[in-house]
Amino acid sequence: MHKNLNLKSVSHFMTQCFQQCHNYYNMSGKFGLGNYSSRKHISISVPSSTEVMSPHIKSVEELRVLGINLNRFNTPTQFFICVAGVFLFYLIYGYLQELIFSLEGFKPFGWYLTLVQFGLYSLFGLVELQLTQDKRRRIPCKTYMIIAFLTVGTMGLSNTSLGYLNYPTQVIFKCCKLIPVMIGGVFIQGKRYNVADVSAALCMSLGLIWFTLADSKIAPNFNVTGVILISLALCADAAIGNVQEKAMKIHNGTNSEMVLYSYSIGFVYILLGLLSFGGLGPAVSFCSQHPVTTYGYAFLFSLTGYFGISFVLALIKLFGALVAVTVTTGRKAMTIVLSFLFFSKPFTFQYVWGGLLVVFGIFLNVYSKNRDKMKLPSLAELRKRVLSGRKVRLLSQDV
Repeated sequence: MHKNLNLKSVSHFMTQCFQQCHNYYNMSGKFGLGNYSSRKHISISVPSSTEVMSPHIKSVEELRVLGINLNRFNTPTQFFICVAGVFLFYLIYGYLQELIFSLEGFKPFGWYLTLVQFGLYSLFGLVELQLTQDKRRRIPCKTYMIIAFLTVGTMGLSNTSLGYLNYPTQVIFKCCKLIPVMIGGVFIQGKRYNVADVSAALCMSLGLIWFTLADSKIAPNFNVTGVILISLALCADAAIGNVQEKAMKIHNGTNSEMVLYSYSIGFVYILLGLLSFGGLGPAVSFCSQHPVTTYGYAFLFSLTGYFGISFVLALIKLFGALVAVTVTTGRKAMTIVLSFLFFSKPFTFQYVWGGLLVVFGIFLNVYSKNRDKMKLPSLAELRKRVLSGRKVRLLSQDV
């Protein structure tokens, strides 16, 4: 279906199809609008102005991020805008996050920071949703409850782990989610990845693990509790991208809707947890003594994070979870570099070698995604060419 067809024309076309099939089969009593009673029956959904369009029909709505209509641009420009937004806002996000946890005495209150962050995200999402024409909730509440649980896990456990790990080590662990995302894509969505995608994930993960080994030798700040927390956050982070991608594709949900419902439900989860374990009172007391460096930075931290997640969701919807994770992993590598520039830390060239592995992994992923469009050879074809070239050289030497 062409993109510029409006909803009225689609509904009119589907209605005509329904009437023709109805007259041909003369089974008006057995036709259902959206329900399938038997595999032999034919069901045609005709969306009205209050119903959700079928996921098999391309959305006629505009995909907007912070007021930017991405549908007006071609695919490379869409990718560039999303990547630029992710890097810009999340680099500021990472700087503010490390700055907040550098405040003496704040490290035990990672869950409270997550609560404030989720509350502000919900507020931002509500404001953005009110500015849109379509305010319908398309994704089921059960799905949002699962997404909210995974979001609480990845962000809450990640923030809390900073009380036990230094910032570069925490970021390195988070970057290793490429492989779990691919595994999740296989089991959740039934995806299959080629050799280039697997090689990219391995190179990026190994390169960023190299950062961890170098950091542990030069500035050891290792705690088993922090490793457990960030590992659990990694598992949740690996699953959330695939769940979000599947939900947004099936139900054609919007970014603002996804942010509003997932973070508002997550806010309730965290609030109940803090009230149950008695962690709310001490956190409020501490932050009230340092309002600017806690609530002030937390507001900017949440604002840049909200803008960043909007671009990440656009990446997921346009290019898939693996591409989004690859971009965010590259952003995390840049965050580590800026962390060494703005916060005093020792340096070693092992960071450089690890960074080169990450860059090579990004190259492999970009190569894999553009191979069919640019008619580039696959890795297996390149390997055959190299081997055949060696064979020709050996034969020429024998002659």
